[in-house]
Amino acid sequence: MAKQMPKRNLEKVGFGVTGACVALVTLLVLALIVMVAQKGLSTFFKDGVDLVGFFTGTDWSLANIDPETGLPQTGALPLIVTSFAVTLLSTAIALPIAIGSAIFAVEIRPDFGKKIFQPLVELLVGIPSVVFGLIGFHVVVAACKAIFGTQTGMGILPGAIVLAIMILPTVTTLSMDALRAVPDGYRQGSLALGYTRWQTIRHVVIKSAMPSLMTAVILGMTRAFGETLAVRMVIGGAEVMPLSLLSPASTITTTLTTSMAIYADGSVQKDVLWSLGLLLMGMSLIFILIIHMIGKKGAKSRD
Repeated sequence: MAKQMPKRNLEKVGFGVTGACVALVTLLVLALIVMVAQKGLSTFFKDGVDLVGFFTGTDWSLANIDPETGLPQTGALPLIVTSFAVTLLSTAIALPIAIGSAIFAVEIRPDFGKKIFQPLVELLVGIPSVVFGLIGFHVVVAACKAIFGTQTGMGILPGAIVLAIMILPTVTTLSMDALRAVPDGYRQGSLALGYTRWQTIRHVVIKSAMPSLMTAVILGMTRAFGETLAVRMVIGGAEVMPLSLLSPASTITTTLTTSMAIYADGSVQKDVLWSLGLLLMGMSLIFILIIHMIGKKGAKSRD
């Protein structure tokens, strides 16, 4: 018994330290949510900005003060529309490339995929956003300007192309892991029943890996929705409702980065920017909630 006491005490210390780490992380998350929510909601409860007008208005100009209300123009609909447009378009561009690459690297040439392709793809994850932004500005924007004959070449389309390149490594890597997680018995059973290789991939492997593939897509969308620097360099920065895919526009994140340092703390403008931050955080939480729902559905389907 005397020799076991120190081990038990060590276990108690270990449980205490790990429990304290969990409590610290939980406290930080809750403090972050409360702080952003408090400052973001001040726009509507303290400053008197109309909530419906904030989400549906099309005029955004924090520098212009309405003489009747004394409030800036806070119609955030153009920023919301542009953010979703860039996110959805970039996902539509990256998804078929990522899924196709994952299928080839896992199902067609697994040795090449594991030894060569996946390490190369994972290298792209570590490239800073500013590098993608520079490439997008000098290559993608210039190409859009030359091909479509626009004045600047900036807009939603260049931003979506740059974001597609940025989220491609994430979606591809997670898709490869999802396909590898499918038991080989599924493939062997399908082939034994007379299915061709492609029929096995299409109807058995992809169907079995669908929840994990959807998680990869949502994670890519989350990355695209919150990206700032690279998009800011190619989208144009015009805080107006986009008229086309090649008209200058601005997302929620680009507006936050360009305006947050301009206005003083406690001002209506700064509170409105905090409201944008709250909206952005809310969308991220929704994406995470969707991932958990997909994961639970996939776990139930495997049981």
